[in-house]
Amino acid sequence: MRTFPACVGGHSFSFRDSSESDSVPAVIRFFSRWAALGALVFTGCVATSSEPRNLDSLKAEIRTYIASGAYDRDIAAVARKVSAWIETRAAHRTTGEQLTLVLDLDETLLSGWPYAQQYDFGGDDASWNAWTAAGAAPPIEPIREVYRLARRLGIEVVFLTGRQERERAGTEKNLRAIGCTDYAVLICRPNGSKEKAAVYKTAARWRLAGEGNVIIANVGDQESDLAGSFAERTFKLPDPFYILE
Repeated sequence: MRTFPACVGGHSFSFRDSSESDSVPAVIRFFSRWAALGALVFTGCVATSSEPRNLDSLKAEIRTYIASGAYDRDIAAVARKVSAWIETRAAHRTTGEQLTLVLDLDETLLSGWPYAQQYDFGGDDASWNAWTAAGAAPPIEPIREVYRLARRLGIEVVFLTGRQERERAGTEKNLRAIGCTDYAVLICRPNGSKEKAAVYKTAARWRLAGEGNVIIANVGDQESDLAGSFAERTFKLPDPFYILE
C-alpha cells in the first residue's frame, strides 16, 4: 500500500492507494489512480485564475516599448520593406499604369502618442476633435520617408483615413505642417458613419481601383486598414494603443 499527498478545496490530505496490492491487476491500479486524480481536479485541486492583467502594468509596458526605441525600430523595419517593394514595383511599371500607394494616417503617417500621453490612453470625443483640429500631430518619420520616396518615383499617394469629414480641415492643416501636401486625394469617412472601418476602407479601395489606380501597396496600423483586397501588397505597422474594426 502506498500513500501520496493530495488536496481538495485547498486542504491537504494523504491518499492511501490499496490497489498496490499484488492481488490487484496492474490495469486496475492504473485506472484507479487516474480516477482519483480526476476527482481531485473536479473538486478544485487544480486552480485557475480568470483575472486579466492589470491595466496600469499594460500602460507601463507600452511606455517602456516606446521609450526604449523598440516601437520606432519596429516601424522602421516595416517602412524598409515598403520602400523596397515600391522601388521594385516602380522599376517594372508598364506603360500607362497609374501606380498608387494607399496610406492610413493615425499611427501610420501621423503619431497620436502625444495625445495618448496627455490623456493617459483615454480621452473623449471632445478632446479628440480638439486634437485633430489643431493639426499638430508629429509625423512618423519612416513613413514620411516612404511617402517622399513614392512621389520621387512618380507613384500617386492616397491618404485613406478613418477620420470623419468634419475633421478634414484640421487634417489638411496637419499634412501641410509636416510637408505632405503632394497627394492625389484625402479620403475621409462620412460624418456620423457607423460602418466598420474594414468595410469602409475596402469599398474606398474598390472605387480607387475602378478609377484606374493600381494600388501597389496599402499601409496601415490596423488589421481593418488592410482587410479586403484591391492592393498588390499590404504592410502592417505596430500599434500598441488601440484596435479598430
